[in-house]
Amino acid sequence: MPIYEYKCNACGHEFEALVPMSAKKAPSCPGCGSAKVKKLISVIASNTSGCSSCTSSSCSSCSPKGGFS
Repeated sequence: MPIYEYKCNACGHEFEALVPMSAKKAPSCPGCGSAKVKKLISVIASNTSGCSSCTSSSCSSCSPKGGFS
């Protein structure tokens, strides 16, 4: 189930909710109970440096190749 971020149009409360793909409507605001909520555009987290085999960016397999630094 994906996690979506919402903002309530009534009270301004921002919240996250696990929403099944089969859901027909957005969840209600946990702050005030209003059904008038807007889905926010979320920023995803990604690791663009390093590799998946270690936790340090200083190992030889994590070092950039091809002249990039």
